[in-house]
Amino acid sequence: MSETLARTPLVIAHRGASGERPEHTRAAYALAIEQGAHVIEPDLVMSRDGALIVRHENEIGGTTDVAERPEFASRRTTRMIDGVETTGWFTEDFTLAELKTLKARERLPQLRPGNVAHNDREPILTFDEVVAIAQEGSARAGRMILVAPELKHPSYFASLGLDMEQAFLAEMKRLNLTGADAPILIQCFEVGPLERLAAQIDAPLVQLVAASGAPFDRPAQAYAQMITPEGLAAIRRYADWIAPEATLVLPRDAAGRSQAQSALVGHAHAAGLKVVVWTLRAENVFLPLERRRGSDPAAHGDLAAYAAAILDADVDAVFSDFPAIVVAAAQPPRN
Repeated sequence: MSETLARTPLVIAHRGASGERPEHTRAAYALAIEQGAHVIEPDLVMSRDGALIVRHENEIGGTTDVAERPEFASRRTTRMIDGVETTGWFTEDFTLAELKTLKARERLPQLRPGNVAHNDREPILTFDEVVAIAQEGSARAGRMILVAPELKHPSYFASLGLDMEQAFLAEMKRLNLTGADAPILIQCFEVGPLERLAAQIDAPLVQLVAASGAPFDRPAQAYAQMITPEGLAAIRRYADWIAPEATLVLPRDAAGRSQAQSALVGHAHAAGLKVVVWTLRAENVFLPLERRRGSDPAAHGDLAAYAAAILDADVDAVFSDFPAIVVAAAQPPRN
C-alpha cells in the first residue's frame, strides 16, 4: 500500500480546489496540492475520438466558452443522459483537438463569483495531464499526491460505441497505474465497470453511493440496499472503498439540521471497506442548518466544524471543494 493510502483521513480535492478556482483546471489542482490535499480528483468523460477528457459532465455549455464559439453553434443539441434530458454541447460531438481550443469557466458563478475572474484562462485537460500534474506536485511538495478519477456515464458512452472502460484501462497500463500500490483511487457510480476493472487490475476501486436512487446500470439495485451489511459485503467482493453522500453518514432532519451519525461507517469497516464521504463545501446552501452563517446561500458557513463532525464519524477520507479548510480540520487532535 502506498504511504499516502496508509494515512487517514485523506483529503481529496474535489475537482481541485474548486471553491477557489474553476474546477478541473491546472490552477485548481495546483492550489489544492499547495493547500495540503492528499488526492486530486478528475471526472472523466470522452471525446468523439475516444480521448478521456476531464469535465464534470459531458455537457460543457456551462463550464467552457463553447456557447460563444460561432463555429460550434450548430452542435448544440439535446441528449438523454442516464435518463435525464439535457440540452447543450457534448464532448462526444467534438474531437480532442477541437476540445483543446476551448477555455474552462466557473460552473457555479452565482455562488462563486470570485472564480469568474479566472474564466477563459485555461484549456480543458485530459486524464494523463492530471496524472502529470499530480506527479509534478508530488516532486514539488515532497509527498505522494494521488489521483482519484471518476468514470462518468460509462454505459451512456458505450451506447455510442465509445468504450470508456477499455480506453481507461489502456491509459492505466500506459501510465503504470494498475498495481495495488498505484497512487490512484478509481471511482464510479455504476457497478459493472468496477466489477470488470477488478478482474483486470489491482488498483483500489471506489463504489460511489448517493442518498437516493440506484446505479444507472443496476436500476433494481437501490443505493439504500447497497449500504446494508449484506450490500456492503457484496461491494467488498470487487471494491476497496465505498463513497457515500455525506447525509448517509450524518443524516439531516426535515429542517436540515444534522442528526446523530448513522451506522454506515461501522458497517462498512466491518465489511473490510474504507469510507470516503462526498462532498464538503463552504457555502451555506451546502451545509447543515446549524453550520450556516447568515441567510445568504452563497456566504460561507462553518465548514471547519462540519468537517470535524464528519471526520469524527471515523471516515477514512473526505472530498472537499475547499481542501485547505478540511486539511486543517483533519489535523490531530480533534474534539
